[in-house]
Amino acid sequence: MRYLPHTPEEIASMLEAVGLPALEALYESIPARARYDRPLDLPAPIDEPSLMRHLEELARKNRAAGMLSFLGAGAYEHHFPPAADQLLLRSEFYTAYTPYQPEVAQGTLQVIFEFQTIVSEIFGLPLANASMYDGASAAAEAVLMARRLVGREHTVISGGIHPEYLETIETHVRGLGTGKASLTTVPVGADGAADIDALAAAITNETACVVVGYPNFYGSICDLRKVAEAAHAKGALVITATQDPYALALLESPGALGADIAVGEGQPLGLPPQFGGPGVGLFACREDRKYLQQIPGRVVGETVDKEGNRGYVLTLATREQHIRRERATSNICTNSGLCATAMTIKMCMLGKKGFVEAARQCLAKAEYLKKAIAGLEGYSLPYSAPTFNEFVVRVRGGDTKKVCDTLAKRDIIPGFDLGRVSAERKGELLVAVTERHTRADLDRLVEALASI
Repeated sequence: MRYLPHTPEEIASMLEAVGLPALEALYESIPARARYDRPLDLPAPIDEPSLMRHLEELARKNRAAGMLSFLGAGAYEHHFPPAADQLLLRSEFYTAYTPYQPEVAQGTLQVIFEFQTIVSEIFGLPLANASMYDGASAAAEAVLMARRLVGREHTVISGGIHPEYLETIETHVRGLGTGKASLTTVPVGADGAADIDALAAAITNETACVVVGYPNFYGSICDLRKVAEAAHAKGALVITATQDPYALALLESPGALGADIAVGEGQPLGLPPQFGGPGVGLFACREDRKYLQQIPGRVVGETVDKEGNRGYVLTLATREQHIRRERATSNICTNSGLCATAMTIKMCMLGKKGFVEAARQCLAKAEYLKKAIAGLEGYSLPYSAPTFNEFVVRVRGGDTKKVCDTLAKRDIIPGFDLGRVSAERKGELLVAVTERHTRADLDRLVEALASI
């Protein structure tokens, strides 16, 4: 079925108005060799019930949707309440656009304000923006913000941050003409956490910021306070990147440990993994006038109207859509509003006690699984640093592909093959656990690993 709203008579009338004989004349500027002059190779049209059956058949071929998964590596399957999904279906939420006019966008602005409050409390930093694309873009924007604040270009990055975060930072810095020359990446220590001595040695008087994972990509947790001390001694800022903010329900917040800017991925807090996206970037920083002026994206604030009633406004919007391009702090064009709304609804339903309880379950189940796997012959845990819900496993024989392929036949995805990230990590799996996993799920993975 083709959805063409215009009748032949209307098309003829429009062509007459612009002085063209036929529709083909609209494409004369396109070289003939670039035109597709035959029908698309598509199946014949079918009725809607047949189409629905066909789509269901295709969906059933996707085995991964029904498999027991221990994938993490930046996207995590926490519980998402159906009630939150139903609230998102309200047209006020899913059709809402940028709240340029506060008098007609109070609901949208209040949701963003609540979102900012949640992010601020999680990171332990008083100022948060209205969200960003994802954790990777938030990390890159944090580096650019630090460079503007400190007036330096050099950045020290712990090799434990998510590889995609690192690539995104490199891309943004390269766009400024300084390239990788202004970035120093320091490998993680033997325990899997940030190597604090090596980071401290890499910091110079030209360093703008130090970026560390908290926890890092390998699930390891470093002594963030020591990183902050080393950075601040040289006048550099500290940026933390957190892939699964559930960890911050139990860990001391980045702000309490000396971080100046904290970023993260909000997907675990309110969005299903959905095969890798979309996400929602979290961004918080210290409360300081110069920080506020340099924060990327937009900030929603609370105020009162002339009658004293509480209201919300777009307090700051330093995007190039709002101000002169050369003065803009960022060229992002959205705050992933619906994703931020989903996270806000889910977190309000969960509450502070529920947030902590879910995190405790993640930690307890991950520790149970770590101990069980470590007891298997031929398997080991190469890192000794504390972890939250994600950890590295060195597999028997060093053949992660064999392990993954064998367990896939039993409808189990045992984790993320780290050999895809680095040849040095061939033979290692990154295993993630959430509150959704049951004791039976964990035992099933252990039994499957032992049987190989």
